[in-house]
Order: sequence, then structure tokens, then C-alpha cells
Amino acid sequence: MTAEEDALPASGFLGEEQARALFADMNEVIRAGEETRRLRSEMITVFAALGWSQERIARLTGLSQPAVSKQVAKARPDRSAPQPPPDVALDQRDGPWLEGRLWGLAEDISASLHGDAHCTRLADAFGRGRKLFTPSAVDALRRLVERDLAEHRTKLSPSHRSAYDVISRGLDVPETTTVADGSASVRRALARRIQRDRLGGGN
Repeated sequence: MTAEEDALPASGFLGEEQARALFADMNEVIRAGEETRRLRSEMITVFAALGWSQERIARLTGLSQPAVSKQVAKARPDRSAPQPPPDVALDQRDGPWLEGRLWGLAEDISASLHGDAHCTRLADAFGRGRKLFTPSAVDALRRLVERDLAEHRTKLSPSHRSAYDVISRGLDVPETTTVADGSASVRRALARRIQRDRLGGGN
């Protein structure tokens, strides 16, 4: 802090800590938007590599076809070698895939309990990009899911518990091999969708 800042009189406006928190909230929203746009771009690249037409991708994403074309060209300047499709088998053991499965499971539990689940807020924060998939955040989601499974066992199906048991064991000792099929965020998004579809939870 400079001598000039020290000399500023108290104005009754926000203090430094309040201002820091204010800007931190803004930065979180900005970062979430950037990460979501990056994930969308990566997913567009995946579908384009699988042979989906840019017109079809544009229709599904709500983007213009020139915008889709630009993103594909930017992400994959050399498209001479066809890319193998990502493995979408549910039972995969790398960390990002298991995190995506946990996320999808939490969302399905929340939907089954009509939003009245302990894991609802955190699962929603992941979905909105307001929370990052850090080890501590993933551990927090695991604890909340465990609590929901314990407290609402009569309202949840056995498939919720069996899915969690598999996911939890995998997260305890995830495979350390390099993930070749897409970025971590793409794999989380795919696993989340496939897990929800397997449980029969919403679109």
C-alpha cells in the first residue's frame, strides 16, 4: 500500500476486504464463462472429428455455421489424420472420467429428490462452472453424496448406491495412465452425460 493510499480518509464505502471479495466473485464468473466456452469448443472438435457436419453441430450448439467452422479450424489446423472416437464405455478408471460419473450421479440423486439433496448446490455449481474440479471439491461432493445415500436410502434406487460404490473405489485409487481421448473437461462432460443416461435421469 502506498503512502497516498494510507492517507485516504474513510469514506464509508467498501473496505479493502469487501472490495477483494467483490472482485473475486466477478473473476469467478468470468473464469467460469471462459472455461465453459473452452469446453464447448473442445466438444465441437470431438464431434467434427467423428464426422458430424458443421451444419448439424451449429444447429445443436446454437452457433452459426461460420462460427463452428472457425472453431474447428482453430482447434485442428491439420485434419489430415482422422481421430478415433472417444471411448464412452461407462467403466473407465481415470480420474476425470470418475469425477464426471460422480457429478452425473449427484445430479441424478438431486433430481430424484426433487432438488432437496445435500449434493444439489455443489453439483449445480459444477454445472454452472462456478466450482472447479479440485481434489477438495471432489471430496466434498463425495461426502455430500454419501450423506444423501445414507439419509434417503428408501427414496433412492439401489443403482445409485451401486454406482457410487464403483465410483468411490475408483477415486480412491484412480489409474495414473495418461488420458489420450480428449481433455479432462471433455471426459468429465462425457462421463456425466453417460452416467445420467445409464441411471435414467433426465435429458
